Amino acid sequence: MSDAETHKEEMKKVQAKHRAKVAEAQDPEKGLVLVHTGKGKGKSSSAFGVVIRALGWKQTVGVVQFIKGKWITGERRFFDQLGNVTWHTMGEGFTWDTQDKERDIAAAEAAFAKAVEMMESGDYDLVVLDEINIALRYDYLDVHEVIDSLEGRHKRTGVILTGRDAKPELMEYADLVTEMTEVKHPYQAGIKAQRGVDF
Repeated sequence: MSDAETHKEEMKKVQAKHRAKVAEAQDPEKGLVLVHTGKGKGKSSSAFGVVIRALGWKQTVGVVQFIKGKWITGERRFFDQLGNVTWHTMGEGFTWDTQDKERDIAAAEAAFAKAVEMMESGDYDLVVLDEINIALRYDYLDVHEVIDSLEGRHKRTGVILTGRDAKPELMEYADLVTEMTEVKHPYQAGIKAQRGVDF
């Protein structure tokens, strides 16, 4: 048997296994919960890629940003121009900038209240809770309260939660968890954040 024929036979077996697995998979008929975490770059970027995918299917999308504050980002500029994403930037900046725990807690609670309202409304196919894991890491929010709210979301609504150091309980609850691993970052070489790449 030639290499081409051997390869074709191997790929037929792979295809058959894949098709059998797809046939067994079930549609949960509800929105999924995705967690993007880890020390590597790309957690929010990946979430916004999913936003684009959802918009491609004419789904409704909302975003609540927990940390980034008034920082102008390319994704916010893009979606503002597009005009079909409900966007709430409710954080006051990085925790080391505010240096005021009570203020950070109040901002996180206000952002979470907005997120709960959006998740329960039935108006959204997808809600992104950008950097909520940071608010959870500093215990500005209670992880069990967040999970209860995810459980109480409208059936149609999927949710993406981003940020480093996702709580183990949240990762256990989620349908999908992706951990970004940092292999190399330009900041380590003294290169400052770049427009269009980092923000």
